[in-house]
Amino acid sequence: MSQVIRMGIVGAGNIFRAAHVKTLLEHPEVELVAVCDINPERAEAVAAEYGISSFYTDYRELLKRDDIDAVDICTSNLFHSEISIAALQAGKHVFCEKPDAVNPEEAQKMADAAKASGKVLMTMRNNRFNPSSQYLKRFIEEGHMGEMYTGRCGWLRRRGIPGKGGWFTTKELSGGGPLIDLGVHYIDLTMWLMGNPKPVSVSGATYTKFANNEIADSVHSSFGEKKADGTFDVEDLATGFIRFENGATLQIEFSWASNVGEEMTFIEIRGTKAGFSLKKGELQIFSESAGQLTNMAPVFKGTPPSAHGEHLKHFIDVVQKRAEPIILPEHGVDMIKILSAIYKSAETGREVIL
Repeated sequence: MSQVIRMGIVGAGNIFRAAHVKTLLEHPEVELVAVCDINPERAEAVAAEYGISSFYTDYRELLKRDDIDAVDICTSNLFHSEISIAALQAGKHVFCEKPDAVNPEEAQKMADAAKASGKVLMTMRNNRFNPSSQYLKRFIEEGHMGEMYTGRCGWLRRRGIPGKGGWFTTKELSGGGPLIDLGVHYIDLTMWLMGNPKPVSVSGATYTKFANNEIADSVHSSFGEKKADGTFDVEDLATGFIRFENGATLQIEFSWASNVGEEMTFIEIRGTKAGFSLKKGELQIFSESAGQLTNMAPVFKGTPPSAHGEHLKHFIDVVQKRAEPIILPEHGVDMIKILSAIYKSAETGREVIL
């Protein structure tokens, strides 16, 4: 076994409990030594529940510790870049929840800080680690898709607004609504499968139509802390169109609330040799052989592992220098540039050149 990585947690809310803590506690090379949360009762309760010896309410105090090798950041979006940069400058490796930052300038500062520090900076891109995603990446790299020239992706919820009135729906803290919350997942996955083409322009539109609607039908609406008299100044639906330097294009659509038949996630990419549809986790590949059109559905055996957990394990492998990172800081810079430009296009009604 490699050296044990002593880790501090910054942000002890729902995403840490639901998607991070189990993997970190069970990993033989990780020791959780400190937790920080602005809510002192929550920080103390999480420390007691998981056997973490120290808790803080100010992340700066946690970063002063020389015995912490890495930090896992699970705060609201606004603070991702600030804490990541401070941690990197303090000589810590950084794993950060998505999105990387709330604007391109902060995302670039994060990438620059990682380069200057020589430490690992990685932002959550859990969907790259699903079995279907890993299969598709290999399928594409083996040349079965041919030239990939266009695609579609989205995550549509019928009624699934998270933490209504809290930080999720407050633009100053979140950076936006479903585009920055959900779009970062599936735009990233689609671009990764397409070979990370360079974006050159975007068009977009955003809508806020369900700010006063109280119905919820999605488990995801339980994320975040709701505030009855809080703020809702973000979109609940975003659509857009991205052009890439190589001529490929991508259509996008993300909603927290929309009058659709059901909640669903989807990715489609079309290539000259084959295309595929990954809808609600079900993968189908469309091609032709022996003079006929053919459909293929790969069979995945066993229960898939947690994609969040697999990404955290990859981060540990990279820190331990036994793996090369498949998520790089520059991917995050490109992502936030895209999202920011879509918001700008929605405001101006015009295409934005990147």
